Amino acid sequence: MSSLLQGCRNGERRSQKELYEQLKGYAMVICYRYHNTASQTEEIVNEGFVKLFQNIHQFDESRNTNCLVALKGWFKRILINTCIDHCRRNAFSLNGHVLSKETEGIPDHNENGIDVLSYKEIIGAIRELSPAYRTVFNLFVIEGLTHEEIGEILGISIGTSKSNLCKARENLRKILNLKEQMDTGASKVDRKSLV
Repeated sequence: MSSLLQGCRNGERRSQKELYEQLKGYAMVICYRYHNTASQTEEIVNEGFVKLFQNIHQFDESRNTNCLVALKGWFKRILINTCIDHCRRNAFSLNGHVLSKETEGIPDHNENGIDVLSYKEIIGAIRELSPAYRTVFNLFVIEGLTHEEIGEILGISIGTSKSNLCKARENLRKILNLKEQMDTGASKVDRKSLV
């Protein structure tokens, strides 16, 4: 792995191609959560790789015994930031909806019922959310950031972050209930434990 990274630092195309092939699937999974189309996802992944190769000299593989795990963690942060930058560039409204006194005081609960759903079901439902709700949901639930960190990254208030998360959860419940009804023809399923 060290020789591969050194080759990338030296701008060797063969090394860059090999690293790209090793990490492309990993990168697609991360970016897939933030964007609706395969072309958007691939665009973000490619932009992330450009940033990776431009900044590979900053990565210090000697700090971790498992170089690949450390590199994936470092690259994940690049990809998430690239997804957020893409949302900003494309003028998605990250403010979601207008705040009221009721939404400003939404509590921040750390409950997590995401484990009861299949990965495919969750990702499919998340991708149906609006860009504003999807971004906050991913950053809070999937990436584990606080509302303070999300507000700082996206340039929104803590209350807006909490409100967008609340609306994302409501919309996910509706999406999953509708899918459940269509799949089973059963009555409404209660998904209150959803994140």
